[in-house]
Amino acid sequence: MKTVINIKTDKETKEKAQKLAADLGVNLSVLVNACLRQAIQKRVITIAADETPSPWLEKVLEKAEEDIAAGKNLSPVLKTSEEIEEWLNKPENERCYS
Repeated sequence: MKTVINIKTDKETKEKAQKLAADLGVNLSVLVNACLRQAIQKRVITIAADETPSPWLEKVLEKAEEDIAAGKNLSPVLKTSEEIEEWLNKPENERCYS
């Protein structure tokens, strides 16, 4: 027995999905069913995070770029794993930054 699922998506997503389905030689319903079956069979869905940084992350990155340009709040150049481990194991207030 067939049943109907109504979902909401933005127009661009629907159009891109329809184009993908057409490129694969199927309709959107077949594509959606295939995705559902695959998720059920493998018990996995893949959801990728948006690559656009959040406003908070943009501020943090901007501050880091300013610090780099000014040459401040930078860790020293550490060349060996021993140097890195030693520096990281120091208490925060004992670490030297430039």
